[in-house]
This record gives sequence, C-alpha cells and structure tokens, in this order.
Amino acid sequence: MDRRDFLDCGVGTATVLASGLVLSADAKPKLYAKTLLTTAQGDPLRASSLKPRTNYLFNYPFEGTPAFLLDLAQVIAPKALQSADKMGYQWPGGVGKGKSLVAFSAICAHKLVYPTAQISFISFRAGKSANTAVHGDAENVIHCCADHSQYDPAQGAQVLRGPATQPLCAVLLQHDAKADTLTAYATLGGELFDEFFKKYDAKLSIDIGSKAKNAVAKQTAVREMAQVCKQTVRC
Repeated sequence: MDRRDFLDCGVGTATVLASGLVLSADAKPKLYAKTLLTTAQGDPLRASSLKPRTNYLFNYPFEGTPAFLLDLAQVIAPKALQSADKMGYQWPGGVGKGKSLVAFSAICAHKLVYPTAQISFISFRAGKSANTAVHGDAENVIHCCADHSQYDPAQGAQVLRGPATQPLCAVLLQHDAKADTLTAYATLGGELFDEFFKKYDAKLSIDIGSKAKNAVAKQTAVREMAQVCKQTVRC
C-alpha cells in the first residue's frame, strides 16, 4: 500500500489552485468501516480485472447509497477542490498499479438523481457526447441527464457544466498491491446522504427495505452498471 492512498488534510493548511486561488484545506475524510470490494459471487475483486472506462457500481458507505468505480486508464493526479459549503479539501487522485482507479458517490449533487434497478439518468460516458452543441465537447465525464450536470472524474469529479454546485462526494480507496484488492474506508467532500435518505425514504424502503440506512460492513459487491440497471439513459 503506498503513501498516496492516505490523506492528511489538517485544518489551517492551504493549497494553491491553478487559478492562483488559495484554498484552505480544512475538510478531512469521514471514516467509515473498512469494506472489501468483491465480485458479485463474494470473491475479492482484483483491481486488474476492471475494464477501462466502464461503469461499475457498488454500495458505500450505506447499503442504499450507490457509488461509481472507474478505471480511467491513465494516471490520475491529486486535485484541490471545494464543496458547496466552501470547505476545501485535497482529493488524493487515483489508486492501483497505474494510479487510474477512482470512486465517487453516484448521487448527483444537484437533484440527488441516482442509479436504480429500473433506470439510471447518471453515468460515466467514455468519449464525447453525441450532442456537443448542448453538452460541450468534454470527454470521459460523468453526466446526469436529469439536469445536465457534468463531472470530471479525472479531476476529483469537479463540476464542468450544469447546475450542480459541488463535486460528487469521493469514496476513498486503499489498494493492496500484493493481493490486488481494493478497500473502501472513507468519503471526502460534500456528503448529501441525509438529504438523499429524506428525499427517497419511501422508494428506498420498497427497493431495499429497512437496511437502506445501514452502514456497509465487511464487504460490498461491485457490478457493471448494465447488470444493475435495466436502462441507462443517454442524452
């Protein structure tokens, strides 16, 4: 396990953005249970088995909160970011052998749209949008068709376009180089889980039951989005 997989974002430190803005890095990771990422069969997921630029989903930090897992097939550097409440934080970048693996909450930061078993309006898009006149020509973005918010996963899921006011909340991962496994252990950035549970309480009760608000514990299964959602909306 390498040092970049850990964060130390103490209050009072500062980061200089490319724009020259000095951002106080005063938001720390919120620790949850260390949770092994597994296959659908319950075996440890090998990081090297992930297909590049493919939508994968897993639940973390709660049973009812989905997250994206992406192999962006390039080295992903750390990034200084800011949440909607003006809390600065230093996102650590990619993990894994190629420093290309990232994870983020799959709950849109605008209207809390998320992937369900029936349909997903939010997903990672490899390549450019088919409608560049409306959505711009950014490549390899997470796009929400409900409000056309776009996030760049290679830049800590910062907002590129649309009404979202903050990056997607990051899920922090540790990579065990010897075993080639991944463990989720914390979130970083603006959490919207309380608002999410309040908005979708009835639906989550039907879809998942009483365990929706339970913290994920020892392991959580990773699946391709196509195996989770019957339909993924393209726009």
